[in-house]
Order: sequence, then C-alpha cells, then structure tokens
Amino acid sequence: MEKQRVLLFFCLLLPCSSSFLPWVSSSGGGLENVSPKLLFVFGDSYADTGNTEKSSGAWHPPYGATFPGEPSGRFSDGLVLTDYVASFLGIKSPQPYSWRNDANETLLQHGMNFAYGGTGVFDTMAREPNMTTQIDYFQSLVEQNVYTKHDLSSSVALVSLAGNDYAAFAMKNANQEEELPSFITSVIDQLVHDLKRIKGLGVGKIAVTALEPLGCLPQLTAVSSFKNCSSNWNSISRLHNHKLHRSLQELKKNESVTGSSSSWSSALVVLDLHSAFVSALSMLRHQSGNSSENPLKPCCVGATEGYSCGNVGDKGVKNYVLCDHPETSFFWDNIHPSQNGWRTVYSFLRSSLCHLL
Repeated sequence: MEKQRVLLFFCLLLPCSSSFLPWVSSSGGGLENVSPKLLFVFGDSYADTGNTEKSSGAWHPPYGATFPGEPSGRFSDGLVLTDYVASFLGIKSPQPYSWRNDANETLLQHGMNFAYGGTGVFDTMAREPNMTTQIDYFQSLVEQNVYTKHDLSSSVALVSLAGNDYAAFAMKNANQEEELPSFITSVIDQLVHDLKRIKGLGVGKIAVTALEPLGCLPQLTAVSSFKNCSSNWNSISRLHNHKLHRSLQELKKNESVTGSSSSWSSALVVLDLHSAFVSALSMLRHQSGNSSENPLKPCCVGATEGYSCGNVGDKGVKNYVLCDHPETSFFWDNIHPSQNGWRTVYSFLRSSLCHLL
C-alpha cells in the first residue's frame, strides 16, 4: 500500500513520462519493477499493429512512412495507440497474434496483440475476428501455458473498439433512430461481459477506451469541407460513453455487495478517448492559428472520388495525395489519426495511464 501511495504521488506531481515511471528502483529496499511486464491488446484498427490481412491498405505505402519507414500493418503513417501505451509501460509493443508462429520467446515476453482492423464487439462488415474470438485466441494461449498465472497477474489488457459496431449498424438498419438505444445497450452489455472474461483469465489490470467523437472523423466531416463535426454521430459517442460509465460503476457496485470491490476498483481504468480527441483537436486548431492547417482534414486522401489513401493503379500510378506536413496533421486518413495525432491524444491520456502502474 505504501508503494502505491508513493507512486500515486509521483503520478500527480509529474507528467507520467515513460522515461521516469515504468522502472523506479533504488538500493536499500526502494521500489523495484513497478511497471506491468506484459500488455495484451484487444480491439480494432486503432490498436492493430499488424494483424490485418496483407490486402489491407495498412500494408501499402504511404502507410508506415513515418514509422517504421515502410508499411507495417498499422493504420497510420507511424505509431498508434498500442505503441504509446506500451511505451508508457516501459515495454515493447506486443507481438501481433497473426505473427505468433514466427516469434521467439523473447518477443512473446511483452505480451500479444489480438486487435484486428475493422472489427468490433460484434461482427461488423470486416471478415476479421470480433472481440469474442480475440479473447478465445487469448484463452487458448493461457490454456497452453504460453503465459503463466504469474505472467498474467503482472499484465495489462488494453481494450479499444466499438466504432465499427455503430458503422455496421448504420449500414444494416433503416430504422436507426428507434433501434439505436437498444443496440448501444447490447454493445455495452457484451463489452462488460468481455471485460469480465479477460479479468477472469487472470489479467491484472484492464484499460478500456471510451468511444472517440465519431462525428469528427474525416469521413463524416468531408460533407462540410472538414469544417464541422456531425452532431448526430457525436451524440452516439456520448450515449455510448454514458452507458459504459454507468455499467462500469454498476459492476464495481455489484462487486462491493459481494465483498470484493477492491478488485475491480483497482483493476479497471477508463481511457477517455472522447475528451482526449476533443482536447487534441482544440489544441492543434489553436496552434495552427490563421494558417491553412485544419486538424479535421486528413493528410492522405484519394486523388479523386472512389479512391482512398494507399490506392495505386495498375501501372503504379498513385491514386492518392498527401498533405505537405504529415508531422503536424491530426488525422492520417478518413478514419485514423496520424502518428502526431496519436502522440497528442496520448499526452491527454497519461494521467489516466498512471493508474495502470
């Protein structure tokens, strides 16, 4: 308990930089190895670091241009949320699950990434594994003793998804306004069930993301020339986050009745992507001042209608265009932040990440 109080003091006092917090040590009985040792990741393209199939745009230039210098299966020009969370914890980004057979034990010691681009809590328009299947993959590795109980007790799970569920819902349902509230409830109920499964498999702490402001994604702001966010889609995000918060509070309350409230109270951290996105966009808009920079406008777009970032013609002609300064953009393409965007979002999440230590 004393170690936790000391660590919390430093989290409040300092900006939680990964260079300071993950490994705090001193001679003569000081704090040692306070950081979690493994990171397990579940989610969609905001967290995927290479699981998506090779036909995906994330495996084609100019994706990966900033990091690692070539396409790596990340839906960005560089680092994504998973990379920043792993860096904060003082470990390398975990190995993508689809590469597990090519990985040696050294690579596996950082955990594993089960996130697949395009997926959701339920099945979406993508043919990739949903959240339930991703946890099945994880459970199989646990049952094979790839990770021991001791490994799991000092691990963190990052859960980041749900946006694709609402995109799929909008495409499949004509009576969206009437059916949306019950659908959001079903998404949250399943998500909470998934969190229970992950914790039941022995994971020490879980970080689950709130939903970003969907209405501010470029695919929805394009209709206003990237000037205004969609209020209808942003209301979906707010309702999702409200129900998520309420359900997690109810989970902790129910645990309290059984006399084990401390387990969920200390094990669960919400990463407020919504507030982080809003703050990051506001900050970048303020920094741009009177310049032509617009943080809602994506850096990489299709050259004409029908094309998107990464599309190349039969003769190698690039059917996309890039902005002049990717390093100052917030959005990389019509859905995903750039490396600079994720770095800015991460700067607003660090105080919450402190609770994982």
